[in-house]
Amino acid sequence: MGVVTSLTCVVCGASYQESGSLYFCPTCGDLATLRVAYDYRAASTVLTRQLLATQPMTDHWRYLPLLPIQSTHVSMPLRVGCTPLYQVPGLRDALGMKHLWAKDDTVNPSGSLKDRASAVVALKASEFGYKQIATASTGNAAASLACISASLGLSSHIFVPGSAPRAKIAQLLVFGADVIPIQGTYDDAFGLCVEACKTLEWDNRNTGYNPYTVGGKKTVSMEIAEQLAWEPPDTVIVPVGDGCILSGVWRGFVDLRRVGLIDRLPRLVAAQAEGSQAIKRAFEGDGLIRPVEPNTMADSVAVSLPRNGVMAVQDLRDSGGMATAVSDEAILEAMKLLGRTTGIFGEPAGVVALAALVQLLEQKKIASSERVVFMVTGSGLKDIDSALEGVSMPESLPVSLEAVTSRVHR
Repeated sequence: MGVVTSLTCVVCGASYQESGSLYFCPTCGDLATLRVAYDYRAASTVLTRQLLATQPMTDHWRYLPLLPIQSTHVSMPLRVGCTPLYQVPGLRDALGMKHLWAKDDTVNPSGSLKDRASAVVALKASEFGYKQIATASTGNAAASLACISASLGLSSHIFVPGSAPRAKIAQLLVFGADVIPIQGTYDDAFGLCVEACKTLEWDNRNTGYNPYTVGGKKTVSMEIAEQLAWEPPDTVIVPVGDGCILSGVWRGFVDLRRVGLIDRLPRLVAAQAEGSQAIKRAFEGDGLIRPVEPNTMADSVAVSLPRNGVMAVQDLRDSGGMATAVSDEAILEAMKLLGRTTGIFGEPAGVVALAALVQLLEQKKIASSERVVFMVTGSGLKDIDSALEGVSMPESLPVSLEAVTSRVHR
């Protein structure tokens, strides 16, 4: 239903018309991602506060006038989006904040925010006539594409590096995906996926490569705005690997302002792992994306060369935001803090934003009085091995009440 007017290069500004084979600017190369623009005047006539108030929040297709799908109605077998925005009172008390929310995307069908992008990309691929879709991923995008494709009867081909957690590989196999393990890094898998898609004429869902992934991910910030009664927070903290989620969050708020649903924009914080901070370095430097050697337990944000990095740096600057990096130790502590104060189980990459919040509060770069939303992007069930690194397994007891009471009173 959204009318796409153009795809614009983030580097040279050249505009292109939609095409099923256009993923990046042909002049500037594959790091020159494309921004999707819409007919915002047309969207503003059908996407109003009054109309949305009459519709139950069931899925993210409520924002269809600002999504790159031609159909006026979408009905998918799986529910995607409209995830909870929790007030987290226990965490508020622990951090001394009165206005804090957690956006919990672990409840999407495959357990991560990536389902938003996969749903949009899968429908867009069908519009372009594709029957088979491929992606390279350390896990979440792969599981998401496999999940959504299975529900729609599409074939998915998944290129995974050796570092992908077993739980995520298990998801792929259960969903019936064609799993292609690669003896190399995520970036190796990414490059091979690109070559295979060109040769075999598959649609390419690669994050930061397919321009419609940002379009799916932007629905998370649209929901945040609506769930806060159209009063955006002061700050949104986003876990960042390749930068696509950050650009999606920013684009969602920008598009809402363009159609008159909100009147101001929040600042964004890019939260990266210390062992994978290419975007932070570019943001704090000359803006150029340079590869790093990823070294972090948070596999979903472990990226050497962020394909959406140029756009993410631009969006972070436009928001008046900042970037920070957190250690793996801080990530493990954030997993436990989130779990014991909220009951939400996040994977390492999924809690990077909370780890960043704790750090920024200590550094006084975020005030305790601010209205802050942090994003939880993936379920801890996807990476049990990492979760176990941060806790101690209790010793087993004999079948004895005396043993239990003795343990309790230690």
